Amino acid sequence: MAPLVQSDSLIQIDLAPRKPAPKPEWLKARAPMGETFHNLKVLARNLNLHTVCESAHCPNIGECWNHKTATFMMLGNLCTRRCGFCAVPKGKPEPIDQAEPTRVAEAVATLGLAYAVVTSVNRDDDNLGAAQAFVKVIEEIRRLSPGTQVEVLTPDFQGVPEARRMVVAARPEILNHNIETVPRLYPIAKSGGRYQRSLEFLAEARREADDISGAPSLVTKTGIIVGLGEEMHELLSVFRDLADRRVDILTIGQYLRPSRDHLPMSRFYTPEEFAFLKHEALQMGFRHVESGPLVRSSYHAHEQAESTRSHSQ
Repeated sequence: MAPLVQSDSLIQIDLAPRKPAPKPEWLKARAPMGETFHNLKVLARNLNLHTVCESAHCPNIGECWNHKTATFMMLGNLCTRRCGFCAVPKGKPEPIDQAEPTRVAEAVATLGLAYAVVTSVNRDDDNLGAAQAFVKVIEEIRRLSPGTQVEVLTPDFQGVPEARRMVVAARPEILNHNIETVPRLYPIAKSGGRYQRSLEFLAEARREADDISGAPSLVTKTGIIVGLGEEMHELLSVFRDLADRRVDILTIGQYLRPSRDHLPMSRFYTPEEFAFLKHEALQMGFRHVESGPLVRSSYHAHEQAESTRSHSQ
């Protein structure tokens, strides 16, 4: 159908269905393959484990798995929240599997990982049980693979202080909790989440860790995705809020719509925009910023940890 053109030629209305815009070259990742990729997938299946790499459709799965880096996802494969951007399945979860942390630790030891990342679905049905699972997986990894550093990416535990304190007291090398988006978009993007609650989680974790005498300083970390409809000034405001709470590491990545059932993407950010965001964040005091189209929370996680250690020496 031809466009309908207003007499003054200022407005054109095209009623033809729009074709989806192709991905820019900088967003194309290699297809996963290789012996290490296959072996890790078999190991996860044999131990009845989930990886967020698969559940969240991560574009870096091939690169990370072939470098023997994987983010294990505990507490089942069903999330109690319905965040509009997230590809992890939603629903009523099974009871928490008390043996799961040990199986995760067995996988870490079998793979000989120097650095392990462990996350989970939200378990708003049992926040203390979820926190206990994180404590146990940290303890089990250190028992079965003493040289492995541990990063945990946790939910907000609905703001339950005891749950957060338990995880902080277990002393992971890095405590990660993702802010995800700007405050204005929380009602549609982060179901069940609260912006101020996430800020408080990060701030209190830092304070509680500093109160533990004789322990090495805890590194705090968070991540945000762009392309949901936020404005640049809103992103910079979030960065300032995080810097004010002494967050060490910030990751910034492009939102990619998992399916038609998820929130639409507003636009692709360019590599130049990601470079600008990284520059601005570093100026605010973050010790490490990972910013790019394919960046996800655990992307280059080991390098992030090394960077923060070198800055503190």
